[in-house]
Parts: sequence; C-alpha cells; structure tokens
Amino acid sequence: MNEHLLKILIIGDGNVGKSSFLHRYVNGQFNKTYKMTMGVDYAVKLLLWSDKDKVRLQLWDIAGQERFISMNRVYYKGALGCVVMFDVTSSASFLSCRHWKRDLDNKAMLPNGESIPCILLANKCDLPQRVVPPDSIDRFSKANGFITWMEISVKENKNVGEAMRRLVQDILSVESSLDSLQPKPQEIVNPQLDAVCDGGAGCC
Repeated sequence: MNEHLLKILIIGDGNVGKSSFLHRYVNGQFNKTYKMTMGVDYAVKLLLWSDKDKVRLQLWDIAGQERFISMNRVYYKGALGCVVMFDVTSSASFLSCRHWKRDLDNKAMLPNGESIPCILLANKCDLPQRVVPPDSIDRFSKANGFITWMEISVKENKNVGEAMRRLVQDILSVESSLDSLQPKPQEIVNPQLDAVCDGGAGCC
C-alpha cells in the first residue's frame, strides 16, 4: 500500500476556532474552552484513502496572535496544503484572511513555484449573529486563489470532515501532476555512460 505524508497548515486569526477544528477532526471531540495556542499545536491523522493508498496527515495549528507571525516561516516549511479559517461573526477575522493568504504564498510553495492548495473555511455558521455574507466569501475566495470555500460549524461537526477530504483530494491530485512532470527512468542520464564518456577524447 502506498503511504502519502502530507503536512497541512491551519492558519487564521486567534479565536476563530482553529484548535477546536483540529481536535474535532482528529479526535471527534468538541470542547468549549481551549487555551490560546502558543506558537504551534500539532496532531497526526491517518486516512485509509483507497484500496491502494493511505494518507498520513501532519496537521499544524499555527498561532493567530500577531507576535507569533514572525516565527511562521519555519512552520511553513514542507507544507503541501493549508486551511485558512475565519469566524463568520467577525468581519475583522475575515478581512485578515487576505494577509494570511499573502503571507502563506510568500513562505510556502510547491516544487514548481506555484502556491500550495488552500481552502477557505467560514466557521461558526451555526451562530445567528453572522456578519460575513456568502457572496462576499465567494468573491474573496475566487479572487485570492483558494481551491474552494465552505461554511463549517466545528461545534455541530458540520462540513469538518468534508472540508478536509476536499483539501486532501486536491493535494493528491497536485502531487500526481507534479510526479508526472518528473523525468521518467529512461530519460535519466546513466552515470556509468557519463563516466565512460569522460574518459574518451572528443566526447563533448
């Protein structure tokens, strides 16, 4: 069975529900009280993706507080996908998503130099006091290069698994397209032939 190791970041402002999302997705639990993440929180989840593939996710919940942002470059290294999260009852957390996405695009790239797959999640959609309308989210998602966006409720476990499935699917499809760009075995120069060539006159 093939095993894929995928490092996925979870970023966004503080108090939008990133830690709750991580624990709901990995452990199936919801806790109303979470301590503020200091630096980074980390969890692993194994998915049996298909008969041939399993996917091991390394999930990195990055602190949303401004003072931790300078440390993010080291956490972003090797990331293959990202969740950007905001709270639909906080317009400030939605406006911050532009900063988070720009920061991500500057610090984490695919081997071909393109942006890593990123999904935009609108949390707390169970609450009546929402202030960010769906059409604004849709326009913002398309304008800023997200693969898609979804409304989620970590509290009610709405779209949590679905959102991660969509992101993993996109990462795996990007991975397979990058693999197809790699040189095939017959295209790789044989080092032994090179060595023979170096010994001969008029070779190059």
